[in-house]
Amino acid sequence: MSLRPFALAERFATGLLRGGALLVAAICLLPMVAVLIAALLGSTDTLRHLADTVLWRYSATTLQLVLIVAAGTAAIGTGAAWLVTMTRFPGVRLFEIALALPLAFPAYVMGYAYTDFLDHPGPVQTLLRDVTGWGPRDYWFPEIRSVTGAAVMLILVLYPYVYLLARAAFLQQSATAFLAARALGRGPWAAFLRVSLPMARPAIAGGVLLAVMETIADYGTVSYFSVQTFATGIYTSWFTMADRAAAAQLALCLLCFALLLAMLERMQRGAARHYGAGKRFERLPPTPLRGAPKWAALTLCALPVLFGFALPVILLFTMATGSEQSLLSARYLAFTGNTVILAGTASLLTMFGAILIGFRQRLWPGRRSAIAGNIARIGYAVPGGVIAVGLLVPFAAIDNGLDAWMRATFGVSTGLLFTGSIWLLVCAYLVRFMAAALNAYDSGLGTVHPNIDAVARTLGTPPAALVRRIHLPILRPSVLTALLVVFVDVMKELPATLIMRPFNFDTLAVQAHRLASDERLAGAAVPSLVIVGVGLLPVILVCRSLGTRNSDRSSRLWARHRTGKLITSAGGAPAK
Repeated sequence: MSLRPFALAERFATGLLRGGALLVAAICLLPMVAVLIAALLGSTDTLRHLADTVLWRYSATTLQLVLIVAAGTAAIGTGAAWLVTMTRFPGVRLFEIALALPLAFPAYVMGYAYTDFLDHPGPVQTLLRDVTGWGPRDYWFPEIRSVTGAAVMLILVLYPYVYLLARAAFLQQSATAFLAARALGRGPWAAFLRVSLPMARPAIAGGVLLAVMETIADYGTVSYFSVQTFATGIYTSWFTMADRAAAAQLALCLLCFALLLAMLERMQRGAARHYGAGKRFERLPPTPLRGAPKWAALTLCALPVLFGFALPVILLFTMATGSEQSLLSARYLAFTGNTVILAGTASLLTMFGAILIGFRQRLWPGRRSAIAGNIARIGYAVPGGVIAVGLLVPFAAIDNGLDAWMRATFGVSTGLLFTGSIWLLVCAYLVRFMAAALNAYDSGLGTVHPNIDAVARTLGTPPAALVRRIHLPILRPSVLTALLVVFVDVMKELPATLIMRPFNFDTLAVQAHRLASDERLAGAAVPSLVIVGVGLLPVILVCRSLGTRNSDRSSRLWARHRTGKLITSAGGAPAK
């Protein structure tokens, strides 16, 4: 009899593990379904008005951004990866690490720094006028607040996706094929184009598609640069025009585009095949560079680090020292506290949901578990603005219906119980970043042999105890890494936070965006520096692993954590 309460508790915990995974998957699916229903139920007049006024402009601008960012990240990431992997030049070991550092920057923070630096009153144009004696209308200078300017900011922070994956691909390539091409009369450049580059194509394409997904999801940069894309259109329709139908229809367009990119990524990854070199595997020895090629390689690797990390940090520090903002003031302590509360709560709940889904797939594999896992991974391809609209539409209807019923029945107004709550915002973060947490957990779970589970179950260990006593202690590094990555991603997330945050509940990212929108860039530098500083933590974890030249696995793990997809190296097929 004394064991009965314990058995009931374990049975309840087992039911929570099995049913909780399906509940998390349903939460991840809800925004997409809600956007679809709201868009289809919206007035066709709204749709026709959008098509006549802004839809084509949004489409053209978004497509232009995508093409520029795809080309820029592919060129910089692939070129830098090849140089640091296959050649030797001064500082190559430093660049192996430094080339990943721009990942710590949100693109909108990069935009604030360069706008202050390159705009008309900035130091560059002021120095140009002082040196030449020109007036404001006597010369032409590239406009930073443009589609091209926004694309450059995105390229500077997103090329590390391609760099990390391409570098892992080049490290896993055997010298056999390259040397065979050289023996057949191909020069080094021709052998690279005909052999090494095609073998690394799946990894490069995966990195480019990830950069493109981040591009279409970006709101802070394009909003500040006054570039009209689907992301800005959703926010404008919801708040400025107060047209929920238009916001839902624009969100549906962006959702379709994002899911199309996700399908392309999966197709190129699934169709690719790469067969190892077997016992004849030999890593291609790096080629020492001398003379002009040495300095050219040094310059090409230094430029992305200079413009993507070193210069923006210097600019932000310079701007922050001249501002009147203080991180120790009561106002900024409140912003920091709000940010930590949101990021901490979201990371814990997201990791808990990832454990539920990952463990169900492990212990009870089947169609339901596979569907739940695939649904949970959709969020990585869905922009934050789409998730925000998808959650606000149904919960706003629930709030309004409940308030109307309470007024009619009891004469009491309930107000906004769900729409204006922190928990709905945390739910949006959970949907957006579940894939990162889930695949970080899966990557660690893959190191736990199934025989351990079998032995534990044979000895009478219930499923809940198996997670608590065996899996979690073994997977502590993976769990902590996932918590950190989700924490930093929530800190940097802007569109969903802007749309869904409760009244008078601002975060560091919202404060930076607000100050920058008011052209108070010096003030915006202070919260931006905090975001960048915290964002360096997961990048430093990767850089520690990248310290050795044979650490290609860490690059793949970083891609897992950031994107929720296992993008492998040259072959593109899932790693075992």
